[in-house]
Amino acid sequence: MLISSLLFIFLCGLWCFSYNHKHLLVTLLSLEFIVLVVFLSMCLFLINFDYELYFLFVFLTFSVCEGALGLSILVSMARCYGNDYFSSYSILQC
Repeated sequence: MLISSLLFIFLCGLWCFSYNHKHLLVTLLSLEFIVLVVFLSMCLFLINFDYELYFLFVFLTFSVCEGALGLSILVSMARCYGNDYFSSYSILQC
């Protein structure tokens, strides 16, 4: 039951990531939601099989770096373009 609920929550995060891609903030929030679900499932897996939890610290470190990078991109877009719409800027501009 727990595995199916975690899978459902993960798929909800993927659905939100793939269908709400107009705003950068919504995509960043859905990515963080997916990271939290993966962290919870890894934590339950590692505790269930009595493994060491050091890998979770490495995973949390990389997820914090991913969040900081996403927020810096969001701030950069807000300063340059005034909003966080993906359609407001062109990738081909320098």
